[in-house]
Formats: sequence, structure tokens, C-alpha cells
Amino acid sequence: MGEVDGEIRSLATRSVKGFPLRLVVAGRRLQDDSTWQKNSKNYITGGIVLTILVAFAAFFALNNRRRHELELVHLARHDALTGLPNRVQLGEEIDRAFTRCSADQTFALHLIDLDGFKFVNDTYGHPCGDKLLKSVAERLRTNLRHIDAVARLGGDEFAVLQTCLETDNRKCADLAKWMCDILNEPFEIDGIRITIAASIGIALGRKDAQNAADLVKTADIALYTAKADGRGMYRFYSEEMNACAKARRTMEADLRLALDGEQLELHYQPIMEMDSQTVAGYEALLRWRHPERGNIPPADFIGLAEETGLIVKIGAWVLHKACMDMANCPEHLRVAVNIAPTQFRNATLIETVTSALQVSGLAPSRLEVEITETTLMQKDSTTIGQLQELQALGIRIAMDDFGTGYSSLSYLQSYPISSIKIDRSFVSLLGETASSAAIIRAITSLAMSLGMSTVAEGVETQAQLDELQQLGCSEAQGYYFSRPKPASQILPNLAEKTMDAEEDGADDVVDKAMAA
Repeated sequence: MGEVDGEIRSLATRSVKGFPLRLVVAGRRLQDDSTWQKNSKNYITGGIVLTILVAFAAFFALNNRRRHELELVHLARHDALTGLPNRVQLGEEIDRAFTRCSADQTFALHLIDLDGFKFVNDTYGHPCGDKLLKSVAERLRTNLRHIDAVARLGGDEFAVLQTCLETDNRKCADLAKWMCDILNEPFEIDGIRITIAASIGIALGRKDAQNAADLVKTADIALYTAKADGRGMYRFYSEEMNACAKARRTMEADLRLALDGEQLELHYQPIMEMDSQTVAGYEALLRWRHPERGNIPPADFIGLAEETGLIVKIGAWVLHKACMDMANCPEHLRVAVNIAPTQFRNATLIETVTSALQVSGLAPSRLEVEITETTLMQKDSTTIGQLQELQALGIRIAMDDFGTGYSSLSYLQSYPISSIKIDRSFVSLLGETASSAAIIRAITSLAMSLGMSTVAEGVETQAQLDELQQLGCSEAQGYYFSRPKPASQILPNLAEKTMDAEEDGADDVVDKAMAA
């Protein structure tokens, strides 16, 4: 304290380092400041209010942060669309079930896959598909026991964890059947009546697996079996299923190597023109020559190729190879190539076809694309557009195995079909049942009135051939004419070149022998 200008002031001094100076600061005492004396109450009140406001702001900021953190935790464990627990939360529930279940109890994991959901998405659009998923979730959530957990794992796959069960499978089977039934009941979405089905795979805790990850795997294997057996089915996991799944994984791995390893090859079967009894073209048929297992039948790997999506790459190879082989044959011959439904769902199909034609130089009119009723049943804009583009290119379109599926005459009106292939199941019964002849006559008459040709498959006898000719079939193919053979053995020009090469090779051997 000191006196400055006649007033008592608070003083503070400090030396300036390195200089012969000392700073002196003087200020009034707070109680002597007239401004403070006049406004001290306001200052104190303002300080208190400001402190309260800062405290409230800090509280709300912390509360918002806590709520945001809880929302993030919820989102990390729940599906954003349906609000159901997701795969992470389900895993935690399964872990707890392993811990809590007593020795005389078990629990079951039901994996549910919606059959027909993709058709709904493709036909009515993704918003409708999302509403359907929310309806499925609500139907499951409101009808299950409160102790059972329902989750959405992604896409159209759901899961139900059924707890507190006896060691037998009766209650598991009852629940699975009940879920199949309630999910098969129609849904009303935006005024549209939609019917789907559910396939369910079931695995039991401790019996089929000892941890959450393995339990999901075993249930998934059971689900695959249920889907393979048909729509609306449920199946319990078994070791036999596991063995089949391992064999399937091995075959899938081998199939991925087959294309790069040049194990795939095309065989050709002639298609005969009935009236002239001459070859009109050839159907290209895929064969797999495995280095260890030998020849693998198409029925053993084509389905797998479609399920895994490998059919797109394999199908592209088949198109290019068939077009290249046929380009070396006389110009009046055509080649028929099977296109799987999965290939039509791929946006590159038209590009693949045009590339095969351009690289080979084959005229589009010499290529025939064979499709199945499964392809036509999709009725989506992509498939229709691709078929129309193929027709615009001048490519023939044949409907394969007509009469064996959910045949609809509307297909023949709605799609640009050039030819109908009559399934071998009808041809094989000719002469044995009158109904087979009646069906074939009806198909040929229908095709003729629509300006389409007909091809009878599986002809094996002269009697079948004669009757098919009388019934009005345009063309035929089967073992009666020839079994499928490699291009070098059956295609004109290619076979001749092979024979010439073999004769030249034989002459060389003779010449060398004589020279020796």
C-alpha cells in the first residue's frame, strides 16, 4: 500500500531483468472504487447468474453427449430399418445363453430367410421391400415370447434365439413351423397383397456348437439345406449336412480353378431339321473334366455355379467359345447356348453377347439363346429389356423345357420367343401314354399359330422320330442322332481338320519309319 497523488493505492513493483529499471503499478482498492461501490450488487448478481448459466450449459452439453453416445451404442447393436437387434447384439445374446443355460436345458438358433423377397424388390421397388421387412419384423416381434430374442442379420435374413428349452426338439420344431405359417400369411403393403415364404435352419446350443460363431455357422448350413429342399421348409442341423457343406465348399473352390485351368470344355449335339433330315445347328453343352475326379456331370455343378454367381464368368466363356467354334462351320448352321437366370440379372449380359459375336465374326442370326421358365417368371424390367435387345440384334430366343414348370401362355405373348423346346419327359413316353402325344400336338399347334418352331429333345428311337414328325415338330435332337461330342469330333470343318491332321501325322510316322 502507498500514497499516490494524495490517494491510498495498492502498489506492485517488479524489476526488469537485464535493465536498471523497476516497474511500479498502482491501483485503487476495491472498497475505495466508487464505480464498484455503486454497482457491486449488480456485479455479484451477474456473476451468480453467469455461473448458473455456465453450469446449466455444461450439464446440457454433457447430457447431449451422453444421449448421443447411447444412440451410437444402440445403432451399433440394432438394425436401422426395423429397430431389431443386429448380428452384434445377437452374438452377445447367444454368449449369454451359453452361460445361463443349465445342463438339463438348451437353446436354439433359428435362421430365417425370406423366399421370394427379391421378386418383391424387383417387381415393386426397394421402398416396398423395406416396408415388407418392417412388417416381417413386427409380425415376429409381437408374436414371440418375451424371453426369446429376434434379430435382423441383414438383407432378408432374420434370426430368433429360443431359450429355456428341454433337450428334445419338439418345441423347436413347433416354433419353426409356426413361423413358417405366420410368414406365409399375406402382407398388405401400400394396397398390394404380397405373399412370401420362409426357409428356416435350426441349430441347438451345446449340441451343435460350443460358441456363438459356430452356432451361427451350423444354423446357416441347416438353412441352406432347407432352401435346397423347397420353399417354406425348416431343417435341423446334422453332421451329414456339415459333410455336404464341406464337399460343396471344396467343389466351389475347384470350380473357381476350373475355368483358369482349362478344365471346362464344350460338347455339341446336333439339332436335326425334320423334313429334310439334315443338321440345322448344334446345342453347346458344358462339360467339366476334373484332373482328379474325372468327368463331373453338369447336374453336379451348374446349380452350384448359379448359386455362387460363378455362372456369369463361366457363361461368358461358353458364349465366346461356342461362337468361335461355330464361326468355323458352314454358314447355314446355328449354335444354341443356354443362358441361366443369374446371367440375366447381370447388367453385362448384352455386352458379353455382342463381344462374343464381334470377336468371332459370327452372324447374330446364327446364335440362339436358350432360356428357362425361371428366367421368364422374374418379369423384371431388366430381363425384359435384355431379351428385347437380343431380339433387336437378330438373335433367336428359345424357351427350354417347355411344359415342365409353371408354364404360362402369357410368356409366349409377352416375350420375343422364336422357338419352343419340348422336354424329353414327354418324348420318352411317346407310344406309352396317349397324353404325351396330345401334349406335344397341342404345343406344336400353338407354336405354329404363333409363328414359332418346335424342337423335341431326347429322341432315342426311330418310332419316336416318326411320331414327332406326324405331330408337327419342326426339329429334333437326341441320342438317336448323336451323343454330345467335342467340337473336333462333330462340328463340320473342325472335325475334317482334325481328321486331316491325324492322317498327316500317320503319314509322317510311316515316312519316318521308311526313312529309318
